[in-house]
Amino acid sequence: MSIQYVLKPESDLLTVKTRGFDENLQEVEQYGLAILEACQEGNYSRVLCDETELEYRLGTLDTYQSAVFLASYAPRLIKAAIVCNEKFVSDAHFWETVAANRGLTVRVFKDVESARHWLHEQ
Repeated sequence: MSIQYVLKPESDLLTVKTRGFDENLQEVEQYGLAILEACQEGNYSRVLCDETELEYRLGTLDTYQSAVFLASYAPRLIKAAIVCNEKFVSDAHFWETVAANRGLTVRVFKDVESARHWLHEQ
């Protein structure tokens, strides 16, 4: 089972519920582009990705490349919170650092409520 996700508008926020596992870099890039496209179509500036049921299988180099790729496509106006499974928090923080260093406003969280709170801060 590869990456499976459901996009759901929630007032001024796009929520994404994801499960499965990432098979390769291209799949992760397609997943990211699908979220960005939905943000553009719905005029969303905030995204909450609940990836607690997603298993991260990419190696370090592919994780790095996925962050660079997504940061190059994401508009600077999007604020994204990613909630990940605690088993993968170090990989997620690495991805966050790479993406943030390239201008993406993104943070990784261990719980949805903290992520929501951060997204709604001014």
